[in-house]
Amino acid sequence: MDLAALRTWTIFYLISFVVLLWALFLTTQGVLLGFGLTLVIVVVGLNFFFVSMEVKRIAERRELMSSLSATDPEDYRR
Repeated sequence: MDLAALRTWTIFYLISFVVLLWALFLTTQGVLLGFGLTLVIVVVGLNFFFVSMEVKRIAERRELMSSLSATDPEDYRR
């Protein structure tokens, strides 16, 4: 993972953490209980979605790299 992607993920998770803390505050105060729980569900869902997309992207890159680095035995027979 390159440095720019690491910074992006760090900021994303810091924002997610702040939203979860705000939702926890709203829920414990009893104000906007449904809104707080909805925020938790949305943040957890977005985190799951983005992590699964990142895993797929890494798997595709790994597959591309292995196909590019694969050698054909026919090349050595010449």
